[in-house]
Amino acid sequence: MCLMMTVCIGTLGTYAQKKVQSVKATPRTFLYRVYLHDKHGTPYTLDKPQRYLSPRAILRRQWQGIAIDSTDLPVSPAYVDALRRHGLRVMGTSRWRNTAMVASQTDDVAERLRTLAFVDSCMRLYVSPEVAENPERPSVAPGIMPDSLAEGRYGDGYQQINQLGGIALHEAGFRGKGMRIAILDAGFKNVDRIPAFRNVKIVATKDFAPRRTSDIFKEHYHGTMVLSVMAMNHPDTIIGTAPEAEYVLIRTEDIPTETRAEEDSWTMGAEYADSIGVDVINSSLGYHQWDGDSTSIRLRDLNGKTAFISQTAAMIASKGMVLCNSMGNDGTSSWHKMNVPSDATGILSVGAVDETGTIAPFSSLGPTQDGRVKPDACAMGLKAYVVNGEGNLTTANGTSFASPILCGMVACLWQARPELTAKQIIDLVRRSGDRWNWPDSVYGYGIPSFSKAMHK
Repeated sequence: MCLMMTVCIGTLGTYAQKKVQSVKATPRTFLYRVYLHDKHGTPYTLDKPQRYLSPRAILRRQWQGIAIDSTDLPVSPAYVDALRRHGLRVMGTSRWRNTAMVASQTDDVAERLRTLAFVDSCMRLYVSPEVAENPERPSVAPGIMPDSLAEGRYGDGYQQINQLGGIALHEAGFRGKGMRIAILDAGFKNVDRIPAFRNVKIVATKDFAPRRTSDIFKEHYHGTMVLSVMAMNHPDTIIGTAPEAEYVLIRTEDIPTETRAEEDSWTMGAEYADSIGVDVINSSLGYHQWDGDSTSIRLRDLNGKTAFISQTAAMIASKGMVLCNSMGNDGTSSWHKMNVPSDATGILSVGAVDETGTIAPFSSLGPTQDGRVKPDACAMGLKAYVVNGEGNLTTANGTSFASPILCGMVACLWQARPELTAKQIIDLVRRSGDRWNWPDSVYGYGIPSFSKAMHK
């Protein structure tokens, strides 16, 4: 059937509109999360991590004094094979959580697996027809089309960097070189075709979304804009916050639906980033309402411990990485609060301000339900300069852009302070906020000064 749908991307943390056209239904699919009891029978061992972690990932743990433990071991291949023998399509696994996401054409997964001793429990994530988005791409502009020029060589990127005290880091030579940043998002439409991205160092791409595609560059434009605020390197037009960093582009969000399966996709994306040696992750994604009959997130769940995705997010710093996550755009809605996984411990949840430092009305509010300060930091997310999916330089609103603007500066700070661990970098960013001594539920710890953080 043909479907035209226009909705606000609340989960993507932006007021931009998404459109899904020419959606074609396929047979009904039931997605389940299978909790596994152990990792018995695995051929992987803790003394040979090079079999499942890259040298870069191992080195990152070593210099931070992080031990490789059982959560790093991949899920037992014997268990995965057994799930397949029971007629299930294994969509992916999580080594950190020891789970598998499986798909079935019939809703009897729990019954089929009932006799398997290695299965602790099953959770139905969603039931829906799978859909396919129209693969047609928009036209691409021949180059960046600036609205204006500001502050010389930084162009329109000046204010969103200067507000964070980032110019000093760049001038000191810290522009992200040697740092690896992963982006978990909905798609990176036309990044492979837009001239403005030709000098961006993309070292890997991956698709973990429930509805897999053969080309993440044909999917949604949201990730394109997120990447642009960090990676652009066009003097006198726009410079991003980490123009010399390496980038890993990971699709975890499925645009046509909003399902709990995306918690699992996000988890797999974070683990993949870990395995290839990523230092910093940006996630401009967040959730509080699921489609279908799944129980949506409740206010009392915003404690960093209840949501599956928040539990995963809380593990990221313990693996030696920093996660920056958008707070969400529900400040003026009846929900008001942050989305998950922004409630997680040990991450940087980012709110949006305008160029004067005033909070954007849409920026979601803290604190967490267990009383922790959120957001952890704020950055420019109202009329932020981005390159869109057609290759044009324009402005966009959302905590989706505040988060990567800050994320790029985090990478530059860590380049400047390589002796610090991920947890110490997170703490340093918080302490550098202009409201560190009097945080609140709107600005959190406020707008950090990375120039000060560089010398603290």
